[in-house]
Amino acid sequence: MKKVALITGASSGMGKSTAHELFSQGYIVYGAARRTEEMNDLKAKGMGVVSLDLTHDASIVEAVNTILKKEGRIDILVNNAGYGSYGAVEDVPLDEARRQFEVNLFGMARLTQLILPAMRTQKSGRIVNISSMGGKIYTPLGAWYHATKHAVEGYSDCLRLELKEFGIDVVVVEPGIIKTEWGKIAAENLKKTSGKGAYANFANKITENTIRIYNGRQNTDVNVLGKTIAKAATDKSPKTRYVKGFGAKPAMAVRKWFGDKVYDYVIMSQVK
Repeated sequence: MKKVALITGASSGMGKSTAHELFSQGYIVYGAARRTEEMNDLKAKGMGVVSLDLTHDASIVEAVNTILKKEGRIDILVNNAGYGSYGAVEDVPLDEARRQFEVNLFGMARLTQLILPAMRTQKSGRIVNISSMGGKIYTPLGAWYHATKHAVEGYSDCLRLELKEFGIDVVVVEPGIIKTEWGKIAAENLKKTSGKGAYANFANKITENTIRIYNGRQNTDVNVLGKTIAKAATDKSPKTRYVKGFGAKPAMAVRKWFGDKVYDYVIMSQVK
């Protein structure tokens, strides 16, 4: 019996790459996203496509029910959907902060809740939560984004322990700087949110720095992350965490081994 994988945020980037990778390995793959028209290439290859808006419970319920009704099981859940909302805490509306948590944490958690009964029944399953190196470190003017990713880390650790007896693995992937539209979108949002006013000087420097970094040739190709996520989803004895992508390991090591003060200095030295 072929195993079934559901990947959120499959309309682009790491999610789409992971979908292609798992499909090439023989899995029945369902890609989920709001922009279903952006997943026509998945459909053309024979993958399933479902509409999913993580901010609407009815959409989450319908997506899960559609797959379970057709396939009868879900073996792999890759919680990849998410976005980065940057801006000074004073400037970011709380409605936007809540939306950041709805997409990056609560929507993921609701989807997991709905899939767990099927995984418990089959006494097996793999949940791969896409965090970020931002779940272990922090960057200026990214308070709400980093708060969501730090939350994903803690949530995943607790979930891993409570699902162990049911044969369900929980794995975290922590990407570094990847060649996707994420940096451009985050930079544009930062400029829009805090590009004027009390934090304008700092925000515009961070915006320029972010664009420069994400335009770098050294950044990791998205397909490298697709393979890493697929590995996290299929390894027989998975690690609890997979770190992959430019800058991730060095940045995390600086904070871990040298402490926050040194890390602060290193980060702020990049913004001049």
